Amino acid sequence: MTKADLVNEISKKTGIEKVLVKDVLEAFMDTVKEALLNKNNVYLRGFGSFIIKKRAQKTARNISKNTTIIIPEHFIPAFKPSKAFLNEVKEKVK
Repeated sequence: MTKADLVNEISKKTGIEKVLVKDVLEAFMDTVKEALLNKNNVYLRGFGSFIIKKRAQKTARNISKNTTIIIPEHFIPAFKPSKAFLNEVKEKVK
């Protein structure tokens, strides 16, 4: 599902104009991005959490050049679904 599909679905279900739904969706995504950039997790009860995960430093290999490189520790954004959401997906998607 694309962002446009999401906007269409929300607009159909709520009766709100697509332009307004798109603006709200964009504002939501911007707010989540800003929170994660400031190292703040975003918790949505019953849905899941947008979190920052720390990846430890590791050694990798460049097979074509036969060399090793060190990838420094870094942070990545991640989504962790709530238990209720996870169980619902496990039950209904087979």
